[in-house]
Amino acid sequence: MKEIDAKGMACPKPVVLAKKAINSNQEVLVIVDNQTAASNLSKLGKKMKAEVSVVEKSENEFRVLFKKSKSSDSETDGTAAENNEGKVYLIAADTMGEGERELGQILIKGFISTIKELDPLPKKIIFINSGVKAAVNEDIIFYLKELANKDIEILLCGTCVDYYGLQEEVEIGEISNMYEIADSLNRGEVVRV
Repeated sequence: MKEIDAKGMACPKPVVLAKKAINSNQEVLVIVDNQTAASNLSKLGKKMKAEVSVVEKSENEFRVLFKKSKSSDSETDGTAAENNEGKVYLIAADTMGEGERELGQILIKGFISTIKELDPLPKKIIFINSGVKAAVNEDIIFYLKELANKDIEILLCGTCVDYYGLQEEVEIGEISNMYEIADSLNRGEVVRV
């Protein structure tokens, strides 16, 4: 069994180290020091079709165990076409465009409320930096729920949510990590808003 001590490492380093180890080992134990990192590792295991369990949990130490199934060993990443995720909207601010802040907030709300009318719909909407503020704005949450109901994946940068202290305000979407965000941007046709 491969063991990785990732305590004190910033996102996405624990996920990157775990992914590399899982690719070449049947069992991997990753030790992290916070719940967010443990959650990100659990998401990685699910994505890689590995069995994941938190074998030990204390106030400042989480031990996450990955066990690869035999079927995950035989699976391939697929072709580039299979890996293409379609359009990915990247929203990096809680306003749209340059100029007056109030106008920018009106524009971002109008943009998000209009997405459901597009054809084709995007596959994902990713909120980073101050864009996470838009994802928790009560005037915008309604539209994000409509989009989620249309199977559009909504991701919020976990580091950004933590930085702005918005953990309690997140109602819709999944708090994600930089590895997953980078992977989504790499596989999709990115539209920066």
